[in-house]
Amino acid sequence: MENQLKGIEEVLLMGPGPSCVPPEVYAALSLKTLGHLDPYFLKIMDGLKEMLQKIMNTNNKLTLPLSGTGSAGMEACFVNLVEPGDKVLIAVNGVFGRRMKDVAERLGAQVDALEFEWGTPVIVEEVEKKIRKGGYKIAAIVHAETSTGVLNPVAEVGGLLRNSDTLYLVDTVTSLGGVDVRTDDWNIDAIYSGTQKCLSCPPGLAPLSFSEKAMARLNGRKTKVPNWYLDLSLIANYWGTNRVYHHTAPVNMIYGLYQALLLILEETQEKVFQRHRENHQVLVNGLEELGLKMLVDEPHRLPMLNAVLVPEGVDELSVRRRLRSEFKIEVGAGLGPLAGKIWRVGLMGHTARKENVARLLAALKTILKG
Repeated sequence: MENQLKGIEEVLLMGPGPSCVPPEVYAALSLKTLGHLDPYFLKIMDGLKEMLQKIMNTNNKLTLPLSGTGSAGMEACFVNLVEPGDKVLIAVNGVFGRRMKDVAERLGAQVDALEFEWGTPVIVEEVEKKIRKGGYKIAAIVHAETSTGVLNPVAEVGGLLRNSDTLYLVDTVTSLGGVDVRTDDWNIDAIYSGTQKCLSCPPGLAPLSFSEKAMARLNGRKTKVPNWYLDLSLIANYWGTNRVYHHTAPVNMIYGLYQALLLILEETQEKVFQRHRENHQVLVNGLEELGLKMLVDEPHRLPMLNAVLVPEGVDELSVRRRLRSEFKIEVGAGLGPLAGKIWRVGLMGHTARKENVARLLAALKTILKG
């Protein structure tokens, strides 16, 4: 049988994820596997938890990397906090807001989806009108909507929920590690992310954190958490002082995330955020020189996920295929109502470097002007 792994090419990952992985993280992934209850591995777990708390800006005791991708983090937040009949408010302006709605409805929640035009941010005043009516057990929002390139006003919405009984649930899959995320300051009760975006680690873990308020809701449930594998009341005993076995942790992925977070903290978060902003601006300037425009208005653009409008008369699929085949560069397509209308260009984590931006712009110039 042919070993197809030998045919894997080195591709510049400039799509909506995964992002490029630093060599130090690849090296960490290749280290010797320890048992998931080995004393030294438990020390690594403690160090990883501490770094996650720093990057998430939280003192939450329940802060850990869930075994699974970002979507598992989403499901874990809802499955632990929603009971049948609960009223849930979800701000929707893209694919991942819609996915939140789907997950909550599957759990029997009464979901009130507040819809906004794709490519535009959530309007705080509209959310406030809904919250004033009261009765919501959870209000949820996506910080960085990967499908559109929009940065949503998470801090402002969090301010509306301060001192209320409503739990605030936030998706930071694309934002964490690329822009400031302040879990405690923004009144966030349940937050999740993914390793494969701005954290520059392969997909496979979902950093997650629950506030004391969220833990009280979990511990006060009338019904059992309907998913054993994602039951945080059980997983917390493994990541806490008791170290009670729940499932076999993905040991080498935890090595990889440990190293990825260490790289961010060594560079400092401020410099990492600045690097994302600067390379985003270089990209936007270069795209404008090629006659290309952005979907999202400047104040609401994500630096790490750029939605570029496909010019009239250009076959967007053909451009993506040529980028991949001739230039070994991956960019993403539009989703939902934006399918065929945009390219999604990722500048996430290790990908957010000037040489990568220059390589993409040169390739696009050859394809579009050639």
